[in-house]
Amino acid sequence: MSATHDGRDAEELRKGQEERLNKVWETPKGWRYWSVVNNTEVGIWYTATSFAFMLFAGVLGLLARVQLAVPENDFLTASFYNQVYTLHGTVMMFLFAVPIFEAVAIVILPQMLGARDLPFPRLSAFGYWCFLIGGVFVSGSIFFGAAPEGGWFMYPPLTTQERFTPGYGPDIWLLGLSFIEVASIAAAVELIVGTLKCRPPGMRLNLMPLYAWYVLVVAGMILFAFPPLIAGDILFELERLFNWPFFDPERGGDPMLWQHLFWIFGHPEVYIVFLPAIALVAMIIPTFAQRPLIGYSWIVLAAVGTGFLSFGLWVHHMYATGLPSISLGFFSAASEAVAIPTGVQVFVFIATLLAGRVVNSVPMLFVSGALAVFVIGGLTGVMVALAPFDWQAHDTYFIVAHLHYVLIGGMLFPVVAGVYYYWPLVGSRRLSDRLGKIAFWLMLIGFNVAFFPMHLSGLMGMPRRVWTYPTGLGLDLPNLISTVGAFIFAAGILIIVFDILRPKGNQPYAERNTWNAGTLEWLSEVPGKSWGVRCVPIIKTRYPLWEQPGFMEDYDKGRFYLADAEELQRETMVTSVLDGEPVQCLRVPGPTFMTMIAAILLGAVFIFATFHWWEATLVAMVLTTISILVWLWRGTSLIPEKAEKDVGLGLSLPLYKSGPQSVGWWAMFITMVGDGTAFLSLVFGYFFFFTIHEDFPPTGAPTPGLLWPLVSLALTAGAWAAAWAALKTNKAGNVAVARVLMAGGTGLALAGGAALVWAPYGAGLDPVSHVYPATVWVLVIWTVAHAAVGALMLAYCLARSFAGRLTPVYDIDIENVALYWHFMAATGLITVAAIGLSPLAA
Repeated sequence: MSATHDGRDAEELRKGQEERLNKVWETPKGWRYWSVVNNTEVGIWYTATSFAFMLFAGVLGLLARVQLAVPENDFLTASFYNQVYTLHGTVMMFLFAVPIFEAVAIVILPQMLGARDLPFPRLSAFGYWCFLIGGVFVSGSIFFGAAPEGGWFMYPPLTTQERFTPGYGPDIWLLGLSFIEVASIAAAVELIVGTLKCRPPGMRLNLMPLYAWYVLVVAGMILFAFPPLIAGDILFELERLFNWPFFDPERGGDPMLWQHLFWIFGHPEVYIVFLPAIALVAMIIPTFAQRPLIGYSWIVLAAVGTGFLSFGLWVHHMYATGLPSISLGFFSAASEAVAIPTGVQVFVFIATLLAGRVVNSVPMLFVSGALAVFVIGGLTGVMVALAPFDWQAHDTYFIVAHLHYVLIGGMLFPVVAGVYYYWPLVGSRRLSDRLGKIAFWLMLIGFNVAFFPMHLSGLMGMPRRVWTYPTGLGLDLPNLISTVGAFIFAAGILIIVFDILRPKGNQPYAERNTWNAGTLEWLSEVPGKSWGVRCVPIIKTRYPLWEQPGFMEDYDKGRFYLADAEELQRETMVTSVLDGEPVQCLRVPGPTFMTMIAAILLGAVFIFATFHWWEATLVAMVLTTISILVWLWRGTSLIPEKAEKDVGLGLSLPLYKSGPQSVGWWAMFITMVGDGTAFLSLVFGYFFFFTIHEDFPPTGAPTPGLLWPLVSLALTAGAWAAAWAALKTNKAGNVAVARVLMAGGTGLALAGGAALVWAPYGAGLDPVSHVYPATVWVLVIWTVAHAAVGALMLAYCLARSFAGRLTPVYDIDIENVALYWHFMAATGLITVAAIGLSPLAA
């Protein structure tokens, strides 16, 4: 009787826990549904929107193939064809290939890490709305005949000078994609912090799922690859809007700078696209081989090595630009070297399949097709890495074939495998095996029929980016075959779309852990619950569902951490970076419309600037700033009602942390690394011109001098010292002194910015006249804008202090602002050294 009574009490306790968890994590109904911020819903939105953009870009690709099916075709006009192929590449790369990685990671990474959510759910929602608004703005331009026509790479000076490209097309491309890049960097910050700080107890770095390692590598690559493009976009748009001559050779500019900045982004992006897809393969293969992946450490090192080497390859897109032979040799060798870690990953997968007993399935079909197609693309990549061959194949359809073999084999096939593999977690039912097999064979056959002949037509002389071609060149048949293959491939895609969208109400739910996988995401119940994970588990192995006895039963009965939500708060656990030791019980914010409002207002800034509506742009900037401040004030750094919480198993954790142990500090640090990369890209541009000109600055040209830059540096250093001292004095309990320092730092920052602006303005530097004053002004504006943001941050901390939301104990705001000012001080120092000291060395 006693045992029965105890069992009944335990069951009632579990039901009560689950009811409270359901209530806390419940998705809002009706129109409030669009205020949700949790990873499951936002990730599904993100994924669906990415696939919608992929289908749109695919239709554009089919239009281009119809135009090229026969010679001297007039199906499309030359102008519209240019818009079609430009948007095809742009949407596929910027609105599908990268976002789909972030979207899938937002859905499955928390489950894989045993976390209830990522640490900044509102940041994920903000990123999604930015992505949606920017994507619709860029893609929708083609329906108004205003789409860009300069290719997805937008090479100047053809695209920067109004006489060559009249209209708003390039501006839509630049400002729309700059807005989308905000979403990409926001997602990268979220994913890095989530991977490093929100793992379950016991999950050391060497026990992380391989997918988490790939996410960490790729998100880190985004931080270093996207900022150079942002810097290039700034220079590009300043030339278009205000005639600053960064790429105009007549006034000292050079179009080569754009190519460097673009391909410093563009070649790592190929691996940003490839590595997350390979991460899906790394999760799928052990499941269907029914054994752990062979060579875990090797594949982690290969992923890191691929990411590192990818930043040394950008010039292999520029072999035909007249670079010195030593540069060609170095970058050719680097391009060959990246095949080594890539090959390691492929051989690890093959070895695991050979060592296991492979279960036939639709996901494995697509994985097999991915490996086969990607290897062919990799072999042609080795060919074009050789400069002499590249000179022959450059700008021909051989390159188009190579690119699609790498991207579709290395990305699209694995993503489709991931869709079939993970659909039971998202849709609670399995997709059709029969339809999946039909789709696979249509895609595999159609793809090779479409793109393999392009190798031949390219070697026969078929140039890229032409809207038609004459008869009699022998190109008729290869192009017709390619067009037929493209439609076969599209038919396979449509079958997958049908399989996903078809009604499944009469179909039974999938079994829980339907593939018998070993990793944490398959703990999810079917149908899934709103809480993410029932409790935060303790991890001792890489495949706990296979290797930890009784693991799923303990999980279901809430025998791990945070099995309840007594205070009706959304909570997850923060652990240490290296060893996964519990550090904090983190409370994450719930639904809000503020993320959507902030994204809409920020989107208005970019859209109004596109059409030169400057007054509206300024108003939108002010409203954006206010909305973000309201978002932060209401939803971050909230003081809890108690210092600690019992999270279960006899462990109590603090509810509030600041400094390096907090997720906010890590987010600020990672964001500033990306921001610093963009700034250093602008500095690179300044010294690029310094090296290519014999006299830079030009002889007799005015310079900012040393006085005012040094005054600005002194004031900026004072603001930095004030921010640091405010942190220390506030922590020591001297609140009044800390407030004075915050106010003083705000004033010093604004004064430092004013002094830096006066340096070129007082010297009469005209940014329209020559690239030298233009580059000086860019560095000055960047630094002054960051000083103004730093001043606003200190004023925000001052207001929080007066409101009682920043105290000596609860001081995360001033901790993060002091960290920002370390980066700001370095920015000021580098700017002053560049504009003040470098002219003396000329």
